[in-house]
Amino acid sequence: MNEITCECGHVNPEGTVLCEACGKPIEGNQHINGNEDKKLLNMRYDGSARRSQTYNRTIVDKVWNFFSSVKVGVWLIVLTLIASAVGTILPQEMYIPPNVDPASHYRDQYGLLGQIYYQLGFHNLFSSWWYMLLIAMIGISIVIASIDRFFPLYKTLKKQKPKRHELFMKKQRIFGVTEADQVDLELYKKNLKKRRFKIYEQDGHILAEKNRFARWGPYVNHIGLIIFLVGSLLRFVPAFYIDDFIWVREGETAMIPGTEGQYYIKNKDFILETYNEDDETDARFKEAIQKQGGPIPKTFQTNAVIYERTDEIIPGKEPELAELKDTQAKMNHPIKFDDFALYQASYQLNEFKEMTFKIHDKGNEDTNYGEFTVDLSDPKNEYTLDSGYRVEIDNYFPEYEMQEGAPVSVSKYPKNPAFVFTLYPPDSQEAETSFLGIGANVDASGENDYKIGLVNFDVRDVTGLTVKKDHTLPLIALGGAIFMIGVIQGMYWNHRRIWLQPKENGVWIAGHTNKNWYALRQEINKVISGTHIQEPRDQYEKKE
Repeated sequence: MNEITCECGHVNPEGTVLCEACGKPIEGNQHINGNEDKKLLNMRYDGSARRSQTYNRTIVDKVWNFFSSVKVGVWLIVLTLIASAVGTILPQEMYIPPNVDPASHYRDQYGLLGQIYYQLGFHNLFSSWWYMLLIAMIGISIVIASIDRFFPLYKTLKKQKPKRHELFMKKQRIFGVTEADQVDLELYKKNLKKRRFKIYEQDGHILAEKNRFARWGPYVNHIGLIIFLVGSLLRFVPAFYIDDFIWVREGETAMIPGTEGQYYIKNKDFILETYNEDDETDARFKEAIQKQGGPIPKTFQTNAVIYERTDEIIPGKEPELAELKDTQAKMNHPIKFDDFALYQASYQLNEFKEMTFKIHDKGNEDTNYGEFTVDLSDPKNEYTLDSGYRVEIDNYFPEYEMQEGAPVSVSKYPKNPAFVFTLYPPDSQEAETSFLGIGANVDASGENDYKIGLVNFDVRDVTGLTVKKDHTLPLIALGGAIFMIGVIQGMYWNHRRIWLQPKENGVWIAGHTNKNWYALRQEINKVISGTHIQEPRDQYEKKE
């Protein structure tokens, strides 16, 4: 790294604008001559050389310089905003019905656009690796850009000297010359103290400063943003954040997802209440109820029992459960236990639970050679009747549809069950195959002697619960609060400095602020009131 030696003898790093020792302006490897350059000083970092301006040799230097660039940070933010906008064109997978195939759902609901959207992976955009990479790169850019700028500025402001070079004074935006024999410096300092300035003196030179903390506002913003981004990224770590869904049928005990097998829930009963236009309390909704043309849910809840597993978790072993709490989940009133919350989110009424069939002659439904019951949640492969008849289930379609002339199941839930049965009569060696569903009973060969018919069925309600665990909210809230503190800190206060330099026939005065120059001029006018110091001029306006 090249170095620049000031006329005062101090060695400055390459890229330094102001000498770290005497404060004399430097440009390139030579001091600025007042006759050569009339530009005002760039006081953004008080003349300190940033690392990104002085090192550019190794890979580390190049990576550092890349991420320290404000332009790079802006482009990363723009790309992330565009990606986020694309992610909102169609609903994300987490917002589509949980019991449907995502590929089919996007194709059926949104056509070609939906199919392309799914194939490109935009249905899970906010959890994709490249979106996470963009967020991480923004965080890295914020960290490096802050470090690259904060420490040089902090070092310079901490070591400020009241005594400055004449060119430093002349090249400040606010500058004035007073030629007077009597300047009341005591009144000047008294006025500064009234305005809550801190005063530093050196050989008759005076530096007055206030609100230096306002310069740290953007860096406080960055700290808040970094904490916010970390909290957002932790939402993809199961230990910190869980957002899952579970269907639980009445009478069923199921493991709660995201709890690693530690907690279970039993659905004792599901209750649904609807608005009734004949009810006095619901009479005011009569018009809306009639317009709807069907029942409108008023409230629904799940009466449930939460269990905790007490034995060691071994795959295949039946869990030993202890009741943790007997409670209810209602709309906006979740079941809470440990770090988890179960929210009442959805339901399905009258889902098939069991179906009972009988075997009879093909042409006579009054005959009955035996009955068997199929548990639709866990059907057996084979049923042997006391009469000697044997029935095998060759295919089971929980929710069947006909696609391209063949039955398929569009979900694993028994909403519209259908079966392919093979019947083995006791007095025949030939098996008979038939297809049976609601509204369909097809003889596969057309020559069957027997027929399997539906006798009875049982239904049950199913509750849908959202499983939530969120340890990231405090971190995200902390990041947001720190960010707002930084906004207030940098927006409502201005860092102001006033230099006064004694001369043989008067004084020079110069001022600088990071913003709101008009307010600085007004404050200087109040400070010099009665001191015989002439009002300084705004050289930026003069230049224009």
